[in-house]
Amino acid sequence: MYLSRFLSIHALWVTVSSVMQPYPLVWGHYDVCKTQIYTEEGKVWDYMACQPESTDMTKYLKVKLDPPDITCGDPPETFCAMGNPYMCNNECDASTPELAHPPELMFDFEGRHPSTFWQSATWKEYPKPLQVNITLSWSKTIELTDNIVITFESGRPDQMILEKSLDYGRTWQPYQYYATDCLDAFHMDPKSVKDLSQHTVLEIICTEEYSTGYTTNSKIIHFEIKDRFAFFAGPRLRNMASLYGQLDTTKKLRDFFTVTDLRIRLLRPAVGEIFVDELHLARYFYAISDIKVRGRCKCNLHATVCVYDNSKLTCECEHNTTGPDCGKCKKNYQGRPWSPGSYLPIPKGTANTCIPSISSIGTNVCDNELLHCQNGGTCHNNVRCLCPAAYTGILCEKLRCEEAGSCGSGSGQGAPPHGCPALLLLPLLLPALLGTASTLGF
Repeated sequence: MYLSRFLSIHALWVTVSSVMQPYPLVWGHYDVCKTQIYTEEGKVWDYMACQPESTDMTKYLKVKLDPPDITCGDPPETFCAMGNPYMCNNECDASTPELAHPPELMFDFEGRHPSTFWQSATWKEYPKPLQVNITLSWSKTIELTDNIVITFESGRPDQMILEKSLDYGRTWQPYQYYATDCLDAFHMDPKSVKDLSQHTVLEIICTEEYSTGYTTNSKIIHFEIKDRFAFFAGPRLRNMASLYGQLDTTKKLRDFFTVTDLRIRLLRPAVGEIFVDELHLARYFYAISDIKVRGRCKCNLHATVCVYDNSKLTCECEHNTTGPDCGKCKKNYQGRPWSPGSYLPIPKGTANTCIPSISSIGTNVCDNELLHCQNGGTCHNNVRCLCPAAYTGILCEKLRCEEAGSCGSGSGQGAPPHGCPALLLLPLLLPALLGTASTLGF
């Protein structure tokens, strides 16, 4: 009998929770997790999608080079100056701080040290290819919010691929190809982002725009995130609601801007001419002074805060969710399947809060986090309700005379209308459900 009641209550609870969304008086920003609104039942929390602030993600990454000994300076070697490729008396020496160019100099504060950079060994083993993989890892899923910008201290490479991983480096997909000659290097026609549209925004292109030769005033390579956003949000990104609507309904679009790792594959250094000058191989190398990656932790729209602790990024999950990406419901809150939050405002979207499961109702029926004792009942040891003499049931929701079949007009205890059990349960459940957030102390 009790199990049957649990199932009935739980089924109604899931139904009410899934359809009952308070309408906020004013819809706030998309990155606000919850706000207080006023309803007929009083002041309650209204939940909505939430996400952490966008920030400089290079503060949290780990970098790996392949081959690991590709950095110049061990043993010391000379290389040609950037401004004059035939003045080859500059020295790279890993044992001398002033002459060393380790990988961490790709991410230092450029305003304070504008001339610091990582540098590879020179192409002294030509014609063997000079190739380097630079892998940036976060051990966390992140969402890109701005252009990826790579600033070279050397000439920009003749051939390069930017790749992404969504599974922590187990598999890789190309993000964009870069070359001085796309057809020759990658058998692709050259394109720019301006050639794309809403329908082709996910196309992987090869661009020649950032691969001019050995020049001092052309150092930067972009992967254009904002230009792709602009196809949905307008040229100045003023209609972000339109972009969020597309992200909410198109998983492939969301995944396109989501990564766990990035990999820069440097395939051929800047030559600047048709032929490699074999008499001056010290002029060919890679050097990067800055990499900018701006984004936010992916928390599936269930957290506004992402903390960095013990060299690890973790979402501080809301909506009764848990996991590094808030990717599952907490224990005892699995009353319906987990789902990411929605970017869309109510009524089209929802925070998709995880709701209590039937097992949690049975173990703590009146712990004030789930349901309250009704009709003057009091909670005893967070386990059961002590009911007034006239009432019985798990939550004191049932008239005692009803079980005895004696509820009539003469009893003074009016029985509920026949055939409408929901009318009895709804008044009991709704106040409890609406009171859940406030009793949790939010």
